[in-house]
Amino acid sequence: MKQIVIALSVVLGVVSCQQSQAPMDTLTQSESQPQTETNPRTMGNSLSPEKLKTITYAFVEPRQWLEEHAKESVHQQIAFAINRTDKANFLRMDSVLIPNDFSHDLANYLPFPLTASFINDIDKLIYFSYPTQTFAAYEKGILIRTGPTNMGSEMHQTPTGLFFTNWKARVSTSTVNSSWILNWNVNLMNKQGVGWHQYSLPGSPVSHACLRLQEMDAQFLYNWAEQWVLSDQFNILTEGTPVIIFGEYDFDAPKPWLQLISDPHFLGISEDELQRITQPFFTEIRAAQQKKTDIIQ
Repeated sequence: MKQIVIALSVVLGVVSCQQSQAPMDTLTQSESQPQTETNPRTMGNSLSPEKLKTITYAFVEPRQWLEEHAKESVHQQIAFAINRTDKANFLRMDSVLIPNDFSHDLANYLPFPLTASFINDIDKLIYFSYPTQTFAAYEKGILIRTGPTNMGSEMHQTPTGLFFTNWKARVSTSTVNSSWILNWNVNLMNKQGVGWHQYSLPGSPVSHACLRLQEMDAQFLYNWAEQWVLSDQFNILTEGTPVIIFGEYDFDAPKPWLQLISDPHFLGISEDELQRITQPFFTEIRAAQQKKTDIIQ
């Protein structure tokens, strides 16, 4: 197999969560990739809509709830995800949404389907949903990771459409504000400087167009997603992992997940709906995957 150098010296843009890369070693295609962790939060059987409707939600005071569940890390992960936040911001909220039943896997509390048979020939595909503020990572049609995200604010909205992962950096510094440290940073739009990374999740879309993640999710996707391969400093030989960002967020309305109070299945994304969202991009995704396969061989 021919050795291909992945060039990581790239010119970055000047808007959004613009990132200034930390030094990284040059990688080669022949080097082994980091092994991905098993995610127990997304394993198990999908619940039917009827079963989901047996889960009810209530508003509670966050600090007291967290004290009562201090030793129940799985309960905490579910609660943080439902409220699209992290521990620090969870404690700052006036009230939080909590389910009456924590016995199911996290994926059953979030919108994406556990399987997507229409992409069982696609090696890897990541979705970010603007209206539900969640992400999902699929490997040959099987959901292997899902969680919350906080995307671009009304003034700095995250672009939607099909993108491919470019370069990644364990730590980057934003060129918008040098105090913004971006951990587990994976770039999607090189000229615009937009990508995903770990950063504070206040529980609504507030970023400068980037896709904020909890640290454990950012680290997983950092290791799991593939970088582009460059033929030289300026030309792409093969694309990285495909990423579809879709939907619109109503910035004038209450947070949509609050509707779970009246309908626990309100935000659900069906497999058919996900297929319709993916349909316009099938040709480009499959062509990029085939080109990568041909070059590796």
